[in-house]
Order: sequence, then C-alpha cells, then structure tokens
Amino acid sequence: MVSISVFFPCYNEEGNVGRVVGRAKEVLEQMGADYEIIIVDDGSKDRTGQIADELAKRDNRIKVIHHSPNGGYGAALQSGIRAATKELIFFTDGDGQFDTVEIKLLLPLIEQNDIVCGYRLNRNDPVIRKINGWLWTKLVCLLFGMRIRDIDCAFKMFRREVFDHIKMSSSGALISAEILARATRSGCRITEAGVHHYPRTAGKQTGAKLKVILRAFKELFSLYNRIRRGE
Repeated sequence: MVSISVFFPCYNEEGNVGRVVGRAKEVLEQMGADYEIIIVDDGSKDRTGQIADELAKRDNRIKVIHHSPNGGYGAALQSGIRAATKELIFFTDGDGQFDTVEIKLLLPLIEQNDIVCGYRLNRNDPVIRKINGWLWTKLVCLLFGMRIRDIDCAFKMFRREVFDHIKMSSSGALISAEILARATRSGCRITEAGVHHYPRTAGKQTGAKLKVILRAFKELFSLYNRIRRGE
C-alpha cells in the first residue's frame, strides 16, 4: 500500500481548490493508498480558506494550514512538507493545471530514487512565461551542476527522509531550486517524468510578477554563495 501525503499550496484559488482536492481523493482512492491531503492556504483574500475548511470538516484525511498574512510560495511549500506524515510527499499547485492521476507515473520511479521531478510536456502558459522558465532552469542548473529539465514544475514527489538531510530557507519562488540544489549536494538520487500541463480555468497567476522574479534572482545568488560555503 502506498503511503503518501499530497499537498496543495493555494493563494486565491476559490475557483479551483474544491475541484483539485476532489480529483486527488478520487485518484488516491482508486490506488488504494494510505493517504492524507493537506491544503496550505497562503493568506488568500478570497474564499479559498473557507472552502478548504469545509472540505476538511467532511473528511478527516484532509488537513488545512492557514498562513496570515501571505508568506510566499516557499513558505507554503515548507508548511506542507513539515505537516506531511506519510512515507512519500507529493505536491502540486492548487490551480488545477496538472492532473493528479499522473502521480501514477511517478510511483514506479520513486522506488529507485529519492526525488521524482515532473517536467511539462506542453506548457500551457504565455510565451514570455515559457521563455523566462527556460532561462531560469538553465541558469540554476549551470550554477549548481544539475541536469533538470524544468526546475519549477509544480509536480514533484519525494521520499520523506530527503528532508531529514536538507534545510530550506527560501520563502519565495526560489524554493524548488533550493530543494533540488541541496538534495543534489547531499547525494540524493533525482529523476524526471514528463507530465501534462493544462490551461488555467479559474483564478490568476501570480508567479510572473516582476517583484517576484527579481526577488528570486537575488535569493538565487545568495543561495549559491551559502552552498559554496557549506551552509
């Protein structure tokens, strides 16, 4: 039996959170998994938190974590990871652009690896966002000596013990790069799997804001210096 914690970082996803959690429950039930679902409401200003609480009241396998105020994407991922109690940890964003049924593609790979990273087969985002993502991935891989196709793809699975050996400090968009860079340095086995990426049907993207991008670059070079110093 698969023992897995599935969590969704959410910010203003009232139009998506019920659907993505329902789909995850359907998939996990079909798998016969020992599971829990964690919703991280990162200071949403809409009804995301209220809807999440209602879902949790109806199913004791659903947990909700509320941030107030918004702590950033990295803070949301850290909260989800800390709250996870199962042997495997999986996360995807609460925007509904991935189908959790493709967890099944990652499971055979995690048997021989510590981390399985999804990469988007056909990224359904604006062209400028695709270009920025490609350049970011190339830069991060160059700095940290990694060979990852899609650093920030929000479809990743980890063995729980990975986080016994690495620390996380980023509260923003750098979090995926930090986890993978530190995991690589600690000798974790990392592999990849192609997953489908669907258009957003509700809500708005926030990761492409200039302020978020500039903060990520600043934190990236700070992280590079810390890892070089062995911190």
